[in-house]
Amino acid sequence: MEDVWKQFEENNITHSAAHHILAVKDLRESRGYARVTDVAKYLNITTGSASTNLKNLKNKGLVVEDDNRFLALSPEGKSLAEAVLLRKQLFYQFLTDILGVSTEQAEIDACKTEHLISGETAGKLQMFLGKSQKAA
Repeated sequence: MEDVWKQFEENNITHSAAHHILAVKDLRESRGYARVTDVAKYLNITTGSASTNLKNLKNKGLVVEDDNRFLALSPEGKSLAEAVLLRKQLFYQFLTDILGVSTEQAEIDACKTEHLISGETAGKLQMFLGKSQKAA
């Protein structure tokens, strides 16, 4: 039990990094392109901060940048973005449908935890929600 905190530290992605990856994903889908300045505006942060965070994501192989400085998600980055979105959706649904949390608070809490829930927990939550919907 003493080493549980280490598992938290070993998560592949921080809250901020998750938002940067999701910003690149959303910008590419909505505009067809994403640059550092676009991510900064999207997240309402400085270009310098976005640049630093995106550099770390590039170093991890999650974000790629072409010669024209356009950003895209690597296959691993796309998978991670999809996993984060699924976990957020599952946790949001659990909070609202099962616990009766307000939609506003559920959005905040789901956002805070979207990158922290393990794949195992997400899978169990998905099964639980599926069973609870069939019972309703």
